[in-house]
Amino acid sequence: MAEPGLSVVIPNWNGKRFLAACLDSLRRQTYAELTVIIVDNASSDGSQAFIRDNHPEVRLIELTENQGFTGACNIGMEAAESEIVALLNNDTETDDRWAEELIAAFAARPQAGIVASKMLLFDQRDRFHTAGDYFTVDGRAGNRGAWEIDTGQYDRGQYVFSACGGAAAYRQSMLAEIGMLDDDFFFLLEDADLAWRAQLAGYKVWYAPSAIVYHHLSASGGGVTASYFDGRNSIWLLAKNMPESLLRKYARRILARQASLAWAALKARRGPEARARLRGMMRGLLTLRGALAKRGRVQAMKRVSDDYLDSMLTRP
Repeated sequence: MAEPGLSVVIPNWNGKRFLAACLDSLRRQTYAELTVIIVDNASSDGSQAFIRDNHPEVRLIELTENQGFTGACNIGMEAAESEIVALLNNDTETDDRWAEELIAAFAARPQAGIVASKMLLFDQRDRFHTAGDYFTVDGRAGNRGAWEIDTGQYDRGQYVFSACGGAAAYRQSMLAEIGMLDDDFFFLLEDADLAWRAQLAGYKVWYAPSAIVYHHLSASGGGVTASYFDGRNSIWLLAKNMPESLLRKYARRILARQASLAWAALKARRGPEARARLRGMMRGLLTLRGALAKRGRVQAMKRVSDDYLDSMLTRP
């Protein structure tokens, strides 16, 4: 049985330059029952020695090869012994009450399996990265409030579709039922995939505006890598998770969006990011059988109506 408290899992790959700010902020947390686990993806920048020398309170798991964001997170979550486990990017700084607010949100809402943080930009702390994530009827996962100036418009807690994996917390009991991150995703949209499974199984996602995190938005990935995995994983995401009735209902919108993305990439095919997206989309289609093989297990988890799921989707 999981112990009370919060385990914070931080995947790290050559992120030494960010670790001081991240780990110092976790030292300042007002919540006492906090364990920090860093899973290092075979960094070559001295991250491991920095952690051992400066943060001996951190549990460091050193991998011999880069197992990606999903692999590192899953290893950390498996090692966590607390009732609640949070994923946190290494390029973040947490507000002093972040952990306390996450725990309070779970305590107040037994039906919530996931809690999303209020994420602001590290260098522009009045501007949003995300106030919880959404999923559109045409198949796009997105950050609610991205780039908006914080004027209090997201100061009210509410249920949302998903939580950004850069600062999301999960009940271990939920993970035991629906599984952790899909390791095949490796990087990107793995959080939306997990949220889909949670929603299907009847768990809710709560956005906690007082659980504040500051994020170097582009530091953890992007460019060619993000374009490839976004192209591939967005196809897998729909194939695994969206119920048949919703796929039929929104098929035209989904196909139109995929066609639009492919056409835009073809027009810009001389650019490396455009070529990467095309490779990702092609790979997603060529490996669709694998995603469909998982679909049966995922849909068997469904405990809610399609109408409810439809109500949680955003109309672009």
